[in-house]
Amino acid sequence: MKNQFMALAFASVVLVGCGSTKKVSKNDAAETTPIATSINLTKVVNDKAPVTINPGRFTQDTVIYRLPRVVQGTYSVSDFGKYIDDFKAFNYDGVEIPTEKIDVNSWAIANATNLDYITYYVNDTFDIEEKGGIGGEQPFSPSGTNIEPDNYVLNLHGFIGYFDSLKKNQYTLDVTAPEDFKRTSALQKTNEALSEDGSIVTTSYVAPRYFDITDNPMMYGNLDVEEFQVGDIKVVLSVYSPTKAHTAKKLRQTMEKMMQAQKTFLGDINTTSRYDIYLYLAGEGEDQPKGFGALEHNTSTVVVLQEASSEAALDDSMIDVVSHEFFHIVTPLSVHSEDVHYFDYNTPTFSKHLWMYEGITEYFATLFQVTEGLVDETEFYSTLMDKIGMSLRMDDTMSFTKMSENVIEEPYASNYYNVYQKGALIGMCLDIIMREESNGQRSVLSLMKELSMKYGKNKPFNDDTIIDEITAMTYPAVGEFLKTHVQGTTPIDYNVYFNKVGLIQADGKVETNFLLNNGNLILGGDPIKKTIFFSELVKDNSFWNDLGVQPNDVIKSINGEDMTITNANDILMKTISMQEGEPITVVLDRNGEEVIVKSNLTTSYTTGKLLKPNPEATAKQIELRKAWLKK
Repeated sequence: MKNQFMALAFASVVLVGCGSTKKVSKNDAAETTPIATSINLTKVVNDKAPVTINPGRFTQDTVIYRLPRVVQGTYSVSDFGKYIDDFKAFNYDGVEIPTEKIDVNSWAIANATNLDYITYYVNDTFDIEEKGGIGGEQPFSPSGTNIEPDNYVLNLHGFIGYFDSLKKNQYTLDVTAPEDFKRTSALQKTNEALSEDGSIVTTSYVAPRYFDITDNPMMYGNLDVEEFQVGDIKVVLSVYSPTKAHTAKKLRQTMEKMMQAQKTFLGDINTTSRYDIYLYLAGEGEDQPKGFGALEHNTSTVVVLQEASSEAALDDSMIDVVSHEFFHIVTPLSVHSEDVHYFDYNTPTFSKHLWMYEGITEYFATLFQVTEGLVDETEFYSTLMDKIGMSLRMDDTMSFTKMSENVIEEPYASNYYNVYQKGALIGMCLDIIMREESNGQRSVLSLMKELSMKYGKNKPFNDDTIIDEITAMTYPAVGEFLKTHVQGTTPIDYNVYFNKVGLIQADGKVETNFLLNNGNLILGGDPIKKTIFFSELVKDNSFWNDLGVQPNDVIKSINGEDMTITNANDILMKTISMQEGEPITVVLDRNGEEVIVKSNLTTSYTTGKLLKPNPEATAKQIELRKAWLKK
């Protein structure tokens, strides 16, 4: 999962026949029969889609059906059972039989030997995010669901559940939708059937087990779709833009260039023949998703970003989030622990090694851009310094393995974001160590290739022994680093590793964002007055300081939109996506006096630490730096 950093953080109908699920005979044993499921998008009622679940015949008296409490890649509680309405079970005579909701995500069905099928409605998650969700928590937007007349984001873990006793069963899935809908999915398609009048089509899919249901999202509706090849991988880019402000064709060039560079960086790692990118662009309004970023799947990613972004800003955001998600084809697709491989959606245990799944992935997403020439070394160094600054805002003495293992609990949950900061820096340090120990010949990427060959997507590693295995495969220095700084609580002295490659930190003028100074927000909020104001940090932000903006200036509006603490997040997300040269008008309240600031956006600077080559670096240090940055 990749979160985009936010500028400010604050009708019951019986469904008999409503789907087209293949009929399962009462003589077919549940243990050996595919679970037949259906979603009917032509029978949506009040933004709720009907679902039918048809297992084989059970031999036990009571069965439990569940929707996921937690889904892979989110590291937080989602409780998809909260979005299920009108849950019903029927016997082989079509008569409703009793069910009991035993917790927020689970239903017990007695007399299960007579159970024929289950029906329920699924409420989407996108349009309730602004209201705090049902019960307060809600799924991260890219893991959520959307049910609207022209767009359906089908993260299938929000629609299809599982029986405790049948987790390994094969699934079939029928999705019924208007014929003119575009539909994209990497699930194996087995059939398409048109209605008699040709207006409705039912597409049939098959999934080897429940994991494959949850790991293969779909998008249906008024989509824009482009396909291209990256080596042996077919990439399918599906875009939903409510006002058609952005198209898949425009985004394709950026994605193709980036992913070609990623494939070059990865070399001979081939773990999938197809990769899907599902991009939902959120419009304005309370019913739109607010959690911008992406959620990885083994061979796809679901991305949620703002439609109000400029073309250049959207390109930048897509490079940021999709580059990270695509590298997940290395880990956890090819290298993962038993906790990942045998994931329990109701009572999950978490691997200790987020430093690998998310940290190494984020490091690759940062490193490949400089090795493949997409950014220069100065930009790369700036990104590393930003990550150091952000990581130091979190608990720098927290054991990374302990945080990972307890990631949905506090105080660990609030440090999760560090997997993208310190986690990537852990990858950097390991890379430099391996380059040094091997005279530039081995790297973290070569290590991940070796681990991929040793394990692969069907063979998990043991969580408790993998660090010892990595040490044995590499060098004692690697094991010492992991045990001291990843398992242990000792903060990393990054200068030790920068020195190995002839880099030094120095004070200087640092390029920053016009809402952030080195990752620190230059705004504050007054919850009583419900206002947003500039903090003392504005004095160190060249853009605003040069325009005469002062600490405690209250922002009344930006580009004509009145700002309150309630809508600040939406307005600031639009603002932060603006590009250099675009005009901006800000109306301020300074001690009761209205002040109007007008300008075109320019590069903003602050004071801070720079990472740069040491002019006194030795030939050995320079050689190691070249090996590190040029593969």
